[in-house]
Amino acid sequence: MRNDKKNIIVDLTFEFSLKIIEYSELIRSNKRFEMSSQIFRSGTSIGANTREAQNAESKRDFIHKFKIAAKEADEVEYWLKLCKASEFYPNPNEIMFKELTVIIKIISKIIASSKN
Repeated sequence: MRNDKKNIIVDLTFEFSLKIIEYSELIRSNKRFEMSSQIFRSGTSIGANTREAQNAESKRDFIHKFKIAAKEADEVEYWLKLCKASEFYPNPNEIMFKELTVIIKIISKIIASSKN
């Protein structure tokens, strides 16, 4: 059952999703639709799975949702690094990388502590 108390990881991933939307729209405006879609899907999926974990049916389901969020975080990190290294895409700002690092650390900690 969902708990509506303040939840740091849900809030962080929501705010990160807003930045991802903005960045993917910037890429889309440069007519780079495929990359825009990849970044949009993986970047917003982190928050969606984190939010979905709040309604998990079991501890196992909770961990599973966070593992999906972790995979999506790794994927969006890859796409952002690729954009940063390519001359054909606008550089993502460093704040996004820092926020993503924090999100990955928190998700990893949640998964590890939930397994105990």
